[in-house]
Amino acid sequence: METLRPKRLHPGDTVAIAAPSGPALPQRRGQLDRAVAEIEAMGFKVRLSKLVEAGDFHFWRSAPPEVQAAELNGLLNDPEVRAIVPFSGGNATTAYLDRIDYDAVRRDPKPLLGFSDITALHLAIHSQTGLVGFHADFAAIGFGETWGTAAPERRDALRALYRGLLTGELPEADLPAETDWETWKPGKATGPLLGGLLDRLINVQASPYALAPEAWDRAVFFWEDVGRNIGHVWNQLHVLRMQGVFDRVGAMVVGIPSQISDRDLPDGTTANVKDIVLDVLGDYRFPVLAGVDFGHTGPNLPMPIGTLAEVDATARTLRLLESPVD
Repeated sequence: METLRPKRLHPGDTVAIAAPSGPALPQRRGQLDRAVAEIEAMGFKVRLSKLVEAGDFHFWRSAPPEVQAAELNGLLNDPEVRAIVPFSGGNATTAYLDRIDYDAVRRDPKPLLGFSDITALHLAIHSQTGLVGFHADFAAIGFGETWGTAAPERRDALRALYRGLLTGELPEADLPAETDWETWKPGKATGPLLGGLLDRLINVQASPYALAPEAWDRAVFFWEDVGRNIGHVWNQLHVLRMQGVFDRVGAMVVGIPSQISDRDLPDGTTANVKDIVLDVLGDYRFPVLAGVDFGHTGPNLPMPIGTLAEVDATARTLRLLESPVD
């Protein structure tokens, strides 16, 4: 599938905050207001979708799958909307992958931001259209929370990075580390970024919207996860191994796993995420860079899916080699 880059944003363009996953409950209005202010500080106008304005919920979601799909499709078909930012993640998007208007994406490709549950949208849309999806912060716990608690210089750097990537002002960009990144396997590789939340990736790969095997060729596979049993993560990495993913990728980049506790072993020792990753990979020799600043701890570095990147696990650096927008 040929890469489809979304159209670049211009100052004053409209960014829609939508609810394709979790609900924008009234008690989270403070997060929403702060997110609006942050997006406006990047130079864009903000429109709230009807589901966000309503603040309703259906079970744990903002609405039934057909309603969520209809809102997303409406925004994809609206020429005034130039980018879409979900209010939050959750557990909903896999249910309506078969209702997405993929032709609308092809006609008017626009940036879709988000991580966590939004990974299913990113990967399904990428598999069907080639669209570059922005694995990046969304409104609630991203722009509306973790950005506000970040040091001012970090927030300024992120704001400039997001704005520069969305507008095409940054043809290349070093992704700046805030934490201490780790070398789990040394080496250097170049390839397109591909990945997201591990659990949603597995869901997509089990659906009719799975990524084609060749999509993994030379890919810089990035992933993170949250609230999972470490044994489940180990098993899902083995699923990817058996699918031949690790025979094709050029590198792995691990984010900051959240709420994945070490596992006690019979001999009184423990196994952590690094232990299980290296156990699954065995003799695979591609570089592995870990502890990179994306995941549920936030703020998230933007990881535009399908964009050419260079990872140097030895030097602990990650660089975007091209603009993610057209």
